[in-house]
Amino acid sequence: MNDKSYSKNEQPNNPMHGVKLITVLEELVGHYGWKDLSLKVNINCFKKDPSINSSLKFLRKTQWARDKVERLYLELEESKNINKD
Repeated sequence: MNDKSYSKNEQPNNPMHGVKLITVLEELVGHYGWKDLSLKVNINCFKKDPSINSSLKFLRKTQWARDKVERLYLELEESKNINKD
């Protein structure tokens, strides 16, 4: 059994399982840019001198903000999948 299938079996109902926070941020910043991302998720670390490192630090400590970012990421991934079809 490989590690990937084990991970999916471990938490099959968690779409964020195995997705690193840095990957989430890089995808969102790449798609929206910092300015538009700050409009979608209203947090200061996206507005004032934004960086991946400062955002990671904040999101690891602030669950409500991380929840919003992860929800936006899932919406983006879903829209990518819909556009493929």
